[in-house]
Amino acid sequence: MTELRLTNSAGSQKRVFTPVDPEHIRMYVCGPTVYNLVHIGNARPVVVFDTLFRVLRALYPKVTYARNITDIDDKIIVAARERGIDITVLTEEFTEKFRTDMAALNNLPPSIEPQATEHVDAMLDLARRLIEKGHAYESEGHILFDVTSMDDYGLLSGRQLDDMLAGARVEVASYKRHPGDFVLWKPSSDDEPGWDSDYGRGRPGWHIECSAMIHQHLGDNIDIHGGGRDLIFPHHENERAQSCCGYGGGFVGTWMHNAYVDMDGEKMSKSLGNVKTVRELLERYPGETLRFALLSAHYRSPLNFSRELLDSAQSTLDSFYLALRNAGDVASAGSSTACAPVFTALLDDLNTPAAIAELHQLAKALNKASESEKPAAKAALLAGGAVLGILGESPEQWLARNDEGGLSSDAIDKLLVERAQAKSNRDFARADAIRDELKAAGIIIEDGASGATWRRG
Repeated sequence: MTELRLTNSAGSQKRVFTPVDPEHIRMYVCGPTVYNLVHIGNARPVVVFDTLFRVLRALYPKVTYARNITDIDDKIIVAARERGIDITVLTEEFTEKFRTDMAALNNLPPSIEPQATEHVDAMLDLARRLIEKGHAYESEGHILFDVTSMDDYGLLSGRQLDDMLAGARVEVASYKRHPGDFVLWKPSSDDEPGWDSDYGRGRPGWHIECSAMIHQHLGDNIDIHGGGRDLIFPHHENERAQSCCGYGGGFVGTWMHNAYVDMDGEKMSKSLGNVKTVRELLERYPGETLRFALLSAHYRSPLNFSRELLDSAQSTLDSFYLALRNAGDVASAGSSTACAPVFTALLDDLNTPAAIAELHQLAKALNKASESEKPAAKAALLAGGAVLGILGESPEQWLARNDEGGLSSDAIDKLLVERAQAKSNRDFARADAIRDELKAAGIIIEDGASGATWRRG
């Protein structure tokens, strides 16, 4: 397969990706609202679309990946007030913590990282356009989008307007003509952040931010818009309405949404006390392990995040790094990422489970490779890891991390050499004793045609 196929959330059909301009791909993904630490569920879209970014860069000459920072929001205002600090101090703190945590998961920085507060003029311009075109109105200091003014409002989520409102958290207020109308601009009190405008001092609504930033940085038609599936309605539905009605054009070619992350079989929620931040998990596991765990399920499938999943991810990565280490100092022969079987799997709607299965085969091939085959086998495994954002550390550095509190890698290697000598001397009792000693230390020995390899259980 040489074509990239992606599932469009608008209609849920998998189709060949056809860019607006093959010379320049434009992708936008909704970023964080920066008022606290990001949890592992927040990290899933970042890792998913970082992986897609890597695939796109291998296929096309130029890719612009924009991921925004929402630094004005009612939740931010409340959090800053509770801490007794200026809103800017709060948002700068958690913006930097977000960047640090996402870098720890081996995510590349986006091409552009627009911040909402730097685009208020663009938001006001969009609000004005919508009023002039009859899609928005002023009421009691607010500017609201009239959802009944758009014939195909609801196309993205695939439901009728009344059905979408049922069960949704939609504010029913006196200043709305229709319960589904949403705020583009709202008034700010003296103790709230605000900007002067023709409509009075106020601040933007949440939905208008992304539409304005996409228009300013990427244009009226972009190739991919991504985020978690919780954003389909109302956020992305409302983005689509604003952009199509305000700027014209088709807005988004392919909508992509990742499924939820559960924690130990239950939905993550503050009430259950099972929300795990990335920073908390990084105290126990390397960022690469968290990333690998997040990629272990297809992005459109729910992911049950658990200690068992993390331990399994850690063990698998150990086995890959062991294959690389056991190959010795042999230089890897050049291998194009686009030719790797891992890459081919990702072309099928970013099928990361299939890509990981291919990595297992590449690691097995490297373990069995002859001396002449090792350079190419090593290159193939590294190329496959690169497109998934893993296997970037030196094997020695990775494996040394696991030495704490147990047998060191060097000690294990020496025991394996002794075991091989014992078998050569037909001292099978000593060979079995070494295997039992290693097994008791949690080390699994795997004998192959080219010798024994090991991994931590």
